[in-house]
Amino acid sequence: MWGGRFAEGPAAVMRSINASIPFDKRLWRQDIAGSKAHVAMLGATGIVAPDDASAISAGLDVVAAHYEAHGVAEDMALEDIHMQSESRLAAAIGPVAGRLHTARSRNDQVATDFKLWVRDAIDEVETALAAFQDALLTRAEEHADSVMPGFTHLQSAQPVTLGHHLMAYHEMIARDRSRFADARKRMNLSPLGSAALAGTGFPIDREMTAAALGFDGPTRNSLDGVSDRDFAIEYLTCATQCSLHLSRLAEEFVLWASQPFGFVALSDQWSTGSSIMPQKRNPDAAELVRGHAGRILGCMTALMVTMKGLPLAYSKDMQDDKPPVFEAHDLLGLSIAAMTGMVESATFRTTRMREVAEAGFATATDLADWLVREAGVPFREAHHITGQAVARAEALGLKLDALPLTALQAIDSRIDERVYDVLSVDASVASRVSFGGTAPVRVRAAIAAARGRKTA
Repeated sequence: MWGGRFAEGPAAVMRSINASIPFDKRLWRQDIAGSKAHVAMLGATGIVAPDDASAISAGLDVVAAHYEAHGVAEDMALEDIHMQSESRLAAAIGPVAGRLHTARSRNDQVATDFKLWVRDAIDEVETALAAFQDALLTRAEEHADSVMPGFTHLQSAQPVTLGHHLMAYHEMIARDRSRFADARKRMNLSPLGSAALAGTGFPIDREMTAAALGFDGPTRNSLDGVSDRDFAIEYLTCATQCSLHLSRLAEEFVLWASQPFGFVALSDQWSTGSSIMPQKRNPDAAELVRGHAGRILGCMTALMVTMKGLPLAYSKDMQDDKPPVFEAHDLLGLSIAAMTGMVESATFRTTRMREVAEAGFATATDLADWLVREAGVPFREAHHITGQAVARAEALGLKLDALPLTALQAIDSRIDERVYDVLSVDASVASRVSFGGTAPVRVRAAIAAARGRKTA
């Protein structure tokens, strides 16, 4: 390609380290789309004769059909997807193919292709996350009344409903979707026409190519246009945050599926066995989702470190921008699909959840609140009285709501029989009617509101 300047070809190792075709072949659809938009503009502005522009566009369709049918060959001599496509185009239509590269550089070409790919990736993630949210909504509605222990410090804290617990993850994913949507909006300017770094002297129409490719307009600075990889880093930050949310639910499934918890049975589709212990049912899918979060975080870190010291404009280091994004996207897609499948197919053992909720003195706060509300006791004093009641129940081996009234009144005479109206786990969750609370009526309202937002 640059034989006019160089007398010798590259060394074998140089050829290998320089070639990006093994990974950037994934950009072929975007490369063809960008080239078609570019040649259409060249023809419309008269920079290339209309007949030549038509021949090039038709030739690009031939190249695309070949890629679709046979894939992209990893020819290291044709080091990247741009040279691969240009070579195939020349084979299809002859020397006129050389006019395609008029008024553009591989610098703005790859920036455009990569932006288009990341934009498509965001759209794929959006679709997958919407399906995951649907699964969470369906199971949350099914279990709006199912009592389970709520934890802080992994200690039984207050009873909640399983529906409320699942809706917490729905909220996390809603924020993830909003982050991806914001990133998509911010990145949607076209680098095409920035050329190598300084723009071009040809009378190109950047607005035309931007519109043809679905961008909101062209980038405003040619140096920034070719060297910006914020969009890739922002995709990775969004993917990392999303993977952390998926990992938290995966960790809960790992815990809940263990015998000491016994809160959930994962289906055969999302479990594996042991090579030596026939009784085992391992939550490997959840564990892998948990592990993928670390790898996605590593991808984000890798690209940030690559970009942190690069001067303007393009440097070859930026060729390494794509592998971490591709890897993270693949891992995130697998993780979302796996968690969706696990949520849809899991059997929640609600009887066991209720047993644990009832066994952990989880309604102690309800007793303290009752003392404040009904007996006018300052909360700090009520907290102390309740602690004594818990200690007494524990000593007698009783649940808090099974503690005799005489035992409660021996601790504080202001307690009367009305207290039993708040000491059951059902009464506790039903009382939490504040906005965003765990009361079943609130959970159902949250589900309805979520479905309304989705269709709005």
